Amino acid sequence: MKRNLVFFAVCFMLTMPVFAQTAAELEQLLSADSVTYEQAAWFMLRVADVPASNPSGAFQHAAERKWLPKNVSADDAARLDGIALLVMGSFGIEGGIGYSLVKNPHYAYRELVYQDIIQGRIDPAMPVSGETLLYIANRVLSQREEGN
Repeated sequence: MKRNLVFFAVCFMLTMPVFAQTAAELEQLLSADSVTYEQAAWFMLRVADVPASNPSGAFQHAAERKWLPKNVSADDAARLDGIALLVMGSFGIEGGIGYSLVKNPHYAYRELVYQDIIQGRIDPAMPVSGETLLYIANRVLSQREEGN
């Protein structure tokens, strides 16, 4: 329990300067067992410094650029492979040959596992919690920091 509290405190402190999240928004996100694609897009686009004026605008922005799976709606529960696609697009992460050719959630997920952003053997179809979303954002930012 204490380890989790320290992890969240570190994540919170690392990510707060990067994007203008309020404490209430982060608390709501962390308490969510499953985030929607709209919530995920709003969060990730702000972390990646992609301009978006509101949650629905962020979802629309990501959908227009094909950073979200086809035929998902804003209120659908976000799946891990769909979040992988959103991360790849919003951060401009280049993938391997499979992702470069088709840019779909399957290859985005595989690329983020390969890059050690998504860790462990987990189901790409699993719903994403707020905690997992924050963890993935933290891993991307950490890897970017190490690369600079």
